[in-house]
Amino acid sequence: MSATDDFSYTLTRTLDAPADTVWQAWTTPDQYARWAYAAPGSVEMDVRPGGAWKATTVTPDGGRFPLTGSYLQVDENRLLVVGMDVPGKPEPSAMAVELDGDGPRTRIVIRQTCDTAEERDMAEEGSTMLLDSLTAFLAEGTTD
Repeated sequence: MSATDDFSYTLTRTLDAPADTVWQAWTTPDQYARWAYAAPGSVEMDVRPGGAWKATTVTPDGGRFPLTGSYLQVDENRLLVVGMDVPGKPEPSAMAVELDGDGPRTRIVIRQTCDTAEERDMAEEGSTMLLDSLTAFLAEGTTD
C-alpha cells in the first residue's frame, strides 16, 4: 500500500433513478446547477475527455468559490472522471464517479485520493453533501 492510499475515500449509494437520469444530472449544466450548490448560470461543461468544466459554488453563508477542471475519462452512463484544478498543484485532483444501473435504480460510487488526511476529510465531506443533494434532487423528479 502506498502512502497516498491512506488518503483515499470511497462513497457508495443506491439511487432511485436509472443510470441515464443520474448521468444527465451530473453532465447537464442546468441540472447540475440545481443540485450541486452552484450559482445559477455559472456552470459550463464540455463533457468529453479533455473537455473543460467550470462552476461557482455557493456556500450556505453566501461565499462564492470558482471551480475549474477538465474531464479525464468519459464513458456515458458508466464512468465520469473529473479533474479539479487545485491552486499551487501541477496536476488536477481526480474524482471518479462510477454508475452501475440496474433498471430503475443506480449504484453510484465516488472515489478520490488526496494528498493529506485533511484534504481527504474535506473532499469526503463535500462529496457526501453532493450525494445527499443529488439524492434529494432525483427524488423530486425535477430532472427535465
